Amino acid sequence: MDPVNANLYFYMIRPCMGKLYRKGAVGALLDENCRSIQTILTHVVSSGYGYAVYIQNSRGVNSIRPEKRSNPTVQDYIKDLEEMFRFTINVFENIGDDELEQGDDSHKIQTGWGQRYDIEQLMEHAIVHVLRHRRQIEKFNLAIR
Repeated sequence: MDPVNANLYFYMIRPCMGKLYRKGAVGALLDENCRSIQTILTHVVSSGYGYAVYIQNSRGVNSIRPEKRSNPTVQDYIKDLEEMFRFTINVFENIGDDELEQGDDSHKIQTGWGQRYDIEQLMEHAIVHVLRHRRQIEKFNLAIR
């Protein structure tokens, strides 16, 4: 397994991968990104790229987030997550510590959901985003058992 270790996120889904489309599981069922473990993982991978692309674009790199895609297996999601984490690490290779925090709102990154973040705040949001969806997967596992 790659050093970025997607296992933290995936150890919980292996037992129930065959029940991805179970209707009525706990979660934000009105949100199309949260209706199954598969849609959550697809959303998390896509969003992870989105955060890194926001940062690149704010620095003048014209980057486009990869197309959102569903996968049939846990291994495919682990691979996609590892690639997304590597992509994010590469984005940070050219960012200095002094660039992470911006007090001036005009230097912050405008997101598609209306918030403005500096790089550090956006990455904090990205981390919490993964943890929130990990919690949803835990709830799916409890509902399935």
